[in-house]
Amino acid sequence: MRFRKIYRNYIQNNLFVKVILVFAIIINLTIITLSYLLFNIMSASIVNNELNNQKQAMERVNRYMEQKYEWVQNTVQDIYRNGMLSSNASFFLRHSYNDYAQYMLDQDYAVGNASAVDILSYLESRMDADPDIQNILLYSPELQQMYAFNLNGPRRLYSTNSARSYIPEIMAAEGPVAATPNFWIRKLIGQWNTQLYSMRSQVNDKNTLKNIGQLLVYFDAGMVNRSLDQKRSPLTGTILVLTPDGQVLSDSSNHYYGKVFPYMKQVGSLKETVLLDEPSYLFTLTQNKAGFIVVGIAPKSEVAKAYAGLQRTIILISSVCILVAVIIPSLVIFNIARRTNRIVHFMRKVEGGDLNARLQDAREDELGQISHSFNDMLDELGRHIDREYKAELRLKQTELAALQARVNPHFLYNTLEVIRMRAVSQGAVDVGAMIYSLAALFRNTVSLQTEITLGEELEMCRLYLELFRIRYKDKFTYAIHCEQELLSIPVSKLLLQPIVENYIVHGMESRRKDNRLTIEAVQENGLILVRVRDNGKGIEPDKLGHIMHRLKLPEAEGRESFGLRSVHERIRLIHGPAHGLSMESLPGRGTTVTVSWPAAEMREDTGDV
Repeated sequence: MRFRKIYRNYIQNNLFVKVILVFAIIINLTIITLSYLLFNIMSASIVNNELNNQKQAMERVNRYMEQKYEWVQNTVQDIYRNGMLSSNASFFLRHSYNDYAQYMLDQDYAVGNASAVDILSYLESRMDADPDIQNILLYSPELQQMYAFNLNGPRRLYSTNSARSYIPEIMAAEGPVAATPNFWIRKLIGQWNTQLYSMRSQVNDKNTLKNIGQLLVYFDAGMVNRSLDQKRSPLTGTILVLTPDGQVLSDSSNHYYGKVFPYMKQVGSLKETVLLDEPSYLFTLTQNKAGFIVVGIAPKSEVAKAYAGLQRTIILISSVCILVAVIIPSLVIFNIARRTNRIVHFMRKVEGGDLNARLQDAREDELGQISHSFNDMLDELGRHIDREYKAELRLKQTELAALQARVNPHFLYNTLEVIRMRAVSQGAVDVGAMIYSLAALFRNTVSLQTEITLGEELEMCRLYLELFRIRYKDKFTYAIHCEQELLSIPVSKLLLQPIVENYIVHGMESRRKDNRLTIEAVQENGLILVRVRDNGKGIEPDKLGHIMHRLKLPEAEGRESFGLRSVHERIRLIHGPAHGLSMESLPGRGTTVTVSWPAAEMREDTGDV
């Protein structure tokens, strides 16, 4: 209810407010739509950039892990390529440490460089060359013993007798090259660093190709993060290196060390986004030789932080654009509305009779031209009224003289003709035409003849309408159409003129420039039909029903609509209650008054006459 009141008071009859509202709605929808599309495109680009950074980080981690795998494989291959080193390694793995020491003493080292072929010295030098290595373990399944190199401690030989240890079974079991350190091996060598992963390789006899031992290397998993090079491209999310059974070899977030990764089922999923602790993007790289899997996890919430600033920026820019796009045109439109309202107010002053008012607008735009033209029209109107007033004054003086002479009709006609000629001679041709029409109407009215032809009645209507056409100039037009054979049909005098007069008084709008009245006389289905149609104000349905009801009342009870009722009553009296006057009207569209009577009776009447 309140909205309807606001609409009626401020919007319904205010064109400029409607323009501003429509313009604001279009601008808002356009800017919001473009901002939404721009945000989607740019945020998608940022997300792709973040995910590409994630994939590049995974590639770097994968290359790093492959390098460690290749390091272990190259170490074993170097042993095979050096014949003396390969023989010493085979002897070490098949004999006790004391026998190996004696064996090494018995060798002839002419060059004095025993470490060049000593397997233990060779492995120690390899360990010193790579700071990522924490332990190197050389295991002999035949002797069930393990020789351990420690980064920050002495190297030691450990017995792993199967009667007292699970290690022989563990080392004999098949498994991936890359794995997490075994608990029992950790316990044996006292290595409890949780951030470790292992790479192992079989050591075979060069001659028999029989497996004689295993080389097991423990790498520092924390050093994997160094390959991410976070200073160059900050990482969003987490990079994991996993075994096929979910053991965590490396974790950039340090969250899953010592645990089994709980989302291994999702790792094999083909979907780009999966539900982990929260909805996340997930990518995988599998290393077939070493058997590890590189997994990249980027939670959507963290990725969204990358374009949170973009969202705020677009909202701010869109808001500023909306304000500028609405406020500036609104100021322009309000200025036009103010000038237009001043013109409307001025027109109402003129309508109230103030013909001396003038619009002051020095601009040369359309509104300025309207103001200048209106001022010129008022100047011309003032001059015309002055001429008309003088002519009317002379007319009144003539009428007064006629009344004093008991208004002799012939004297009155002559006097009107003199006035007409005088007006024509003074250049007031339109006034002369009006006087001519008035004289002809008066002559017809005072005539004692009660019946005339339809053509004569239409001519009287034309003279009457001509008066108002001249009066309103370009604001009013009329048209009269009649079938030729109907012009001579006799009708009662003043049959149609009251209907025309009713339109002039009640239907025509003096402010409009397209007022039009059409009179059409036709013969249809044995009836003479005269339709008087206008495009005036129209009549509301309730009022139209009231008028039709009053037409049926006796003269004493219905003093309203006297002219229409007189036409209706005369036709009913002459031709019966089935004929007469009917009306149709649409508010704002106009009114049609139809007068009908039997064509056969009129022809009979004509024959009688």
